[in-house]
Amino acid sequence: MAQGTDDREEKNKSSSDEAALSARLGSLEHRLSELRDGRNIRTDQSEAGSGDSSARASAMALGFRLSSELIAGVGVGALMGWGFDRLLSTSPFGLIVFVLLGFTAGVLNVVRSAGVAQNRTGR
Repeated sequence: MAQGTDDREEKNKSSSDEAALSARLGSLEHRLSELRDGRNIRTDQSEAGSGDSSARASAMALGFRLSSELIAGVGVGALMGWGFDRLLSTSPFGLIVFVLLGFTAGVLNVVRSAGVAQNRTGR
């Protein structure tokens, strides 16, 4: 009979151990779900911030592109004016004229790139 009693005690002990493990597992799942929810909220907030930084980077890239358009226009004009002056010995006049033309071309390129100038043929 002692053996039958030991078997019942062992079954009760194993079922109580299983119940305790099940309760601990439920508690752990609950805590993990709370942590995951907290991380999802923080991730959503950081993604919104990354969109803002992405917009800033895009605006910065556009600014660099537009400024390089203007600088390139003036630089090409200055180079052409310097070459024209060297070729024809017209000391400052070629440089002055071509720098002004380069500046005008640079501003026109910036306006085109920025999309400010629109086709007005639809009157």
